[in-house]
Amino acid sequence: MRRKFYLLVAALLSIFLFVSCGGSKDSGNGKTEVKDTIVVSDGAEAKSLDPHASNDAQSSRVTVQIYDRLVEQGDNMEIVPGLAESWEQPDGVTTIFHLRKGVKFHNDEELKASDVKFSLDRMKASPQVSHIIGTVDKVEVVDDYTVKVITAQPFGAILSHLSHPTAAILNEKAVKEYGDSYGQHPVGTGPYKFISWQSGDRIVLEANPEYFLGEAPIKNVIFRPITEGSNRTIAIETGEVDIAYDIEGLDKDRLRNDDSVVFIEEPSLSIDYIGFNTRKEPFNNVKVRQAIATAINADDIITAVYKGSGTKANSLIGPKVFGYSSEPKAWEYNVEKAKQLLAEAGYPNGFKTKIWINENPDRRDIAVILQAQLKEIGIDMTVETLEWGAFLDGTARGDHDMFILGWVSVTGDADYGLYALLHSSTFGGAGNRSFYSNPKVDELLTQARNSVDQEERKELYKQVQLIVQEEVPVYVTAYKAQNVALQKNIENFKLKPAGHHRLYGVKFKTN
Repeated sequence: MRRKFYLLVAALLSIFLFVSCGGSKDSGNGKTEVKDTIVVSDGAEAKSLDPHASNDAQSSRVTVQIYDRLVEQGDNMEIVPGLAESWEQPDGVTTIFHLRKGVKFHNDEELKASDVKFSLDRMKASPQVSHIIGTVDKVEVVDDYTVKVITAQPFGAILSHLSHPTAAILNEKAVKEYGDSYGQHPVGTGPYKFISWQSGDRIVLEANPEYFLGEAPIKNVIFRPITEGSNRTIAIETGEVDIAYDIEGLDKDRLRNDDSVVFIEEPSLSIDYIGFNTRKEPFNNVKVRQAIATAINADDIITAVYKGSGTKANSLIGPKVFGYSSEPKAWEYNVEKAKQLLAEAGYPNGFKTKIWINENPDRRDIAVILQAQLKEIGIDMTVETLEWGAFLDGTARGDHDMFILGWVSVTGDADYGLYALLHSSTFGGAGNRSFYSNPKVDELLTQARNSVDQEERKELYKQVQLIVQEEVPVYVTAYKAQNVALQKNIENFKLKPAGHHRLYGVKFKTN
């Protein structure tokens, strides 16, 4: 009864919100007004709307509505024109972009090549996102509508990296005008312009009437952080929100079976992985790592943690990422084989170790399952939960034995998914928190990064994946799915594999 009462109260509040936000209602003259505001809920609040200040998913889900990039990712991860209507690559290190003419920023300034140079130079100077275009050596303005991007070496993934949400093009005048507060006053060229931000409550955007692809069908967008997963579910059930990202746990089955909402689940570019500190004993022994990989029953994790919303992994990158190979074999669960490998490594009676996690429910549950599975082969593993900042700092220094973390191959290219996690130049905070070092893997990754022959890059990345799956510096728990719940009157919403979902083109059904 108490739950029904709360649902009734929430429903009444949602009706009030729906009407106050411009929902369909009788205008008094017998005509029905069209709903012009969409409310979107996410599991956390954006950190900043300055794309060069943060690379978190929640910030990017807002900034992709506000900004455009030189090139964009299509529905199938292909590169399509953005602010650049065309480009050419006359040699292995140069890309010349031809900008659309007449594109306006939200402050009425016209987009010019100088804004592109300013934005990419600023991105390169940012500690948070510079690694994404780290190979860019210089950006040159040819004329107002032509810009040249030059890399230090050939870089086959340059277009994919320039499609990253953080490679947004900013207005130089606006950035300088707002200074340190620019992250709360963003100015882009995108389909929606920033209106207001009430910290902890909502970010409000409004359709840009001068958007170069045409004005968005829905006039207003409100992003609301609802951190508790069950509350996001209730909010979509009661109509308090129109779109709810990342439904969790058993709530997924609940919404799958709810005819009043639409639940969509699709593969993503995201993984969770178990990392080993390969600089520490006993994890510097490949047979120890192989023994652990053989002792893990991934199916248990997929069923219990992801509630079936994942598939077994055979690589650090998944099938939607350019360069993925199906040839490496997924580790098969075999307790007796795991005990044998552990004995061959010199640990017939197992050993004691620790695994670090942050305050993430899925990672906590993975650690508990792993703890029980490793006990079967004599490994006594304790679980330590650290605050997020301490976790990142400690794993960057190499203070850990084992850890659980995630990664998203945002660009859809193997370079982004493999180089940072495996190359010896990226030890610690740059991505390689396993401190894995293999000269052959370094060579292959560098060769693939510097090649502009896409077929050659595929072959090189296949070799990397075969080596790394055998040496197992990290164990991928699963290729994770992503999901969204929608009200039934929403049309044209598409999940983006990288998780940065665009709202341009989304509209309400008309009766």
